[in-house]
Amino acid sequence: MAEKLKARIENSLTVLLVSDFEKSKKYYEEALGCEVNEFWAIRDNFGLGFKLIQAQDPGDVRPNKGTWNTYAYVQTHEELDALYEEFKSSDAIIVSEPVVTEHDWGAWKDFAVQDLDGYVIGFGSGKK
Repeated sequence: MAEKLKARIENSLTVLLVSDFEKSKKYYEEALGCEVNEFWAIRDNFGLGFKLIQAQDPGDVRPNKGTWNTYAYVQTHEELDALYEEFKSSDAIIVSEPVVTEHDWGAWKDFAVQDLDGYVIGFGSGKK
């Protein structure tokens, strides 16, 4: 009997309704270092991915209140620091500076940026 194929998801995209598609494309490319086209804004071979869609009504643009809209993991604190410095130097909107939180298993470090519509993207890394 043949073994049943188990499907594997390679990556996913966060869908964001934006108020100005062209301005959003420019921000994701210039400030966040994404490869941007009419289909997506991706970074690091789909390690981070968004589907930007022009909202028909400004009221449709609704970032989460008090939390992230997307959260991405980075392998090491050093890579996280490098990413933070890259975003800072490219004028990304930093809404949360890097913070280290101690846990019984080790340390978690994260920071967050925001796009032009207020969507918050968190970045974090753990260290044992």
